[in-house]
Amino acid sequence: MADGLSRLAPAKINLFLHVTGRRPAGAEHGGYHELESLVVFAQAPEASDRVSVAPAEALSLHIGGPQGGDLSAGEDNLVLRAAHLLQPMNLKTGPERGAMLTLTKTLPVASGIGGGSADAAAALHCLRALWGIEIDDETLSRAALKLGADVPVCLFGRATMMSGIGETLHPLPPLPAFWLVLANPGVALATKDVFAALNGQFTPPQPFERRPDSAADLAILLRARRNDLEAPARFLAPEIDPVLAALKAQSGCLLARLSGSGATCFGLFAAEREATFAARNLARAYPKWWVAATAAG
Repeated sequence: MADGLSRLAPAKINLFLHVTGRRPAGAEHGGYHELESLVVFAQAPEASDRVSVAPAEALSLHIGGPQGGDLSAGEDNLVLRAAHLLQPMNLKTGPERGAMLTLTKTLPVASGIGGGSADAAAALHCLRALWGIEIDDETLSRAALKLGADVPVCLFGRATMMSGIGETLHPLPPLPAFWLVLANPGVALATKDVFAALNGQFTPPQPFERRPDSAADLAILLRARRNDLEAPARFLAPEIDPVLAALKAQSGCLLARLSGSGATCFGLFAAEREATFAARNLARAYPKWWVAATAAG
């Protein structure tokens, strides 16, 4: 068995998100909305949580970090749920074997950047190695869907076109280099509430017809698409509006948009220097916001 293991759980950013339909009642995952989304992941530690695991006789979870204060370490936490999902598959050491899990929480909770899903995915990766479980990525991804629609794409962890309810992943060729500035006003938004406030018709799929050749070209393709959850999220949390306005006002910002169900927004930049400067400006002007600059891919 391995000794302690640790893995970053990076922020998941929806560069665009279309709600394309809804599964009929009675079907598998009935009532779930179907999506089309270009998903990328932060590459900076300051835009990531961290999950660590170590051998133990029982399962336990400790939560720390700057955003961990109000997060429950009970059985409903996605990290522990991920451990319970994987534990019966632990054939080499026995399903009774436990682990001591530590979640260092840097990402805001309920913020539209997949923090809980990324944490669960990191826990699955670490525990698979700790417990010596022989399960391939595809099988693990199918099982992970039970934890939430975003967990499979967080397991994959690279730029992906996601569809269905989150189970259909289409890996993309490498995107051009770009940077994101992430900003959250300190407002938690429940995904189910944002979907409940969604009005209007569904959006037809709009897959990329070509690979963008620069950050500016990526922004052009994204402007032809949108986040269908942005309007209901802004209705429920008006604090999002000044975040978007502040991002748009930063020099070099090519696009500002809400990620997922919010309230985290992102600004897209072509250069690290511009993104870093913008993040410093925002952190100085809005000290109560959570702000991070990161490359993404």
